[in-house]
Amino acid sequence: MRLNTAIIGRRHLRVGLARPAAIAAVMGLALLVVTGLPAQAFDGNAQGGTSAALTPPASLPLPPGARPVDEAFRSGTQALRSGQTAKGVDALRYAADQGHPAAQWKLGRMYADGDGVKRDDAKAFEYFSRIANLHAEDYPGTAQARFAASAFVALGTYYLAGIPNTAVRRDPNRARDMFSYAASYFGDPDAQFRLGKMYLDGVGTQRDPRQGARWLILSAQKGQYEAQALLGHLLFRGDDGIPRQGARGLMWLTLARDGAAAPDDKWVVDLYEDAFSEATPDERALALQYLEQWLKSAQR
Repeated sequence: MRLNTAIIGRRHLRVGLARPAAIAAVMGLALLVVTGLPAQAFDGNAQGGTSAALTPPASLPLPPGARPVDEAFRSGTQALRSGQTAKGVDALRYAADQGHPAAQWKLGRMYADGDGVKRDDAKAFEYFSRIANLHAEDYPGTAQARFAASAFVALGTYYLAGIPNTAVRRDPNRARDMFSYAASYFGDPDAQFRLGKMYLDGVGTQRDPRQGARWLILSAQKGQYEAQALLGHLLFRGDDGIPRQGARGLMWLTLARDGAAAPDDKWVVDLYEDAFSEATPDERALALQYLEQWLKSAQR
């Protein structure tokens, strides 16, 4: 019997999931992570230097009682949505130079993705570094903490590969520190996925499938489809210290396949299709039962 996944909408995987409490920050990485980066990355200044006189853009409207920095961020994002990229970037830069974490994060993502601006990984790294420097100890669950967790994940990703022609060299150990901090202190699912993958691949640390599985489980339970895919593949195949669990693995792979929408997600679909073709009829039937139980618990 083929698994019926038509009923699995992404809303089931993203809304109403019981999120485990953020893991206690037992690793003591806050100072290690922040002070371990190049000085220019965490000194709170842009590599090119901040504006000597931080004044709002001339076109910035200021409603009564509004802070210029907040209004700059609001008008900047509004300008970007309306296609006024130059105006939007100008306002966001003002807010970012004033320490607005959302503006810093937005500019970091724009430069990292080449979205509306020329791609510049060094500038992206700089903006993410500012956030990590100032908000590493923000209370998990707050609005600013979400930007901090995302910034640590971005920095870790840069350290996995390095940035050519800059001081940011490839450093898997430092990448692991970045992911570990965001995964443990903030409980960030993307960081937990990347940390789990590093343990599975033996990158930046000794290969440890059991430790990798622990992080993948935390991430997968929050609906991170890439973690669901790797966890499902791990359980379906089995590994050192991890017995094969075909039905359970197929359940996670089915959930992951539902979340895979981008062209780069073909690997997720391939893992699912390979596992489904190899699964026995009993494993497929049991996987469907597990899937139905998961959906019921997710909707509570």
